[in-house]
Amino acid sequence: MNPLRRHGVLVAMLAAFVPADGRASDAAADSEPAISGTVTGYYYAMRDQPDFGVGVASINRGALHVEARYNYEASDAGSAFLGWKFSGGDAVTFEVTPIIGVLFGAARGAIPGFEASVAYRSVDAYIEAEYVYDSENHSDSYFYAWSEIAWKPVEWLRLGLAGQRTHEVQSSRDLQLGLFAQLMFPKATLGVYVFNPDIGSRYAIVAFGVQF
Repeated sequence: MNPLRRHGVLVAMLAAFVPADGRASDAAADSEPAISGTVTGYYYAMRDQPDFGVGVASINRGALHVEARYNYEASDAGSAFLGWKFSGGDAVTFEVTPIIGVLFGAARGAIPGFEASVAYRSVDAYIEAEYVYDSENHSDSYFYAWSEIAWKPVEWLRLGLAGQRTHEVQSSRDLQLGLFAQLMFPKATLGVYVFNPDIGSRYAIVAFGVQF
């Protein structure tokens, strides 16, 4: 074969595998799972027990979900979770993340559960439910739940109702109900929750979170 012709054939073969504009490395980068995360702090302003704080941090890499918490399920205890997210929908979107975790520190045990959300236009709902199994004090095991249903009248404001079932708050009600408002910024969220507003054991939560 003529050397010039052979050179032309090689160039054509390479061109079939490498984008003409040199975006091969960009295409490979686009195939990598996206990484995102949040860090949120909660301050519980209590009426009839000492105030306390709660911390939650999570990282998502594609469908993989990793989460860590402190003072969430039990006082002076931490928890760590692994989960896998399933999502879909068009007009109505949803996400469901089964999780499994361990409890350590002042309390020890296992925590199976799930996190789920659904949204339609300006309305959305979220629920987080888990069973906190205390391996050292079985009588302290319980079902934990946090739920929200909300409406966004504008892009930067989210208003709604919340419910919580937890051992961290001492209350005459097993399920505590409340109202909340959140200010939504591009990379941060500031929220105020008021639970049990109609009884003496009412309390407020101020939450601030950042996304990356």
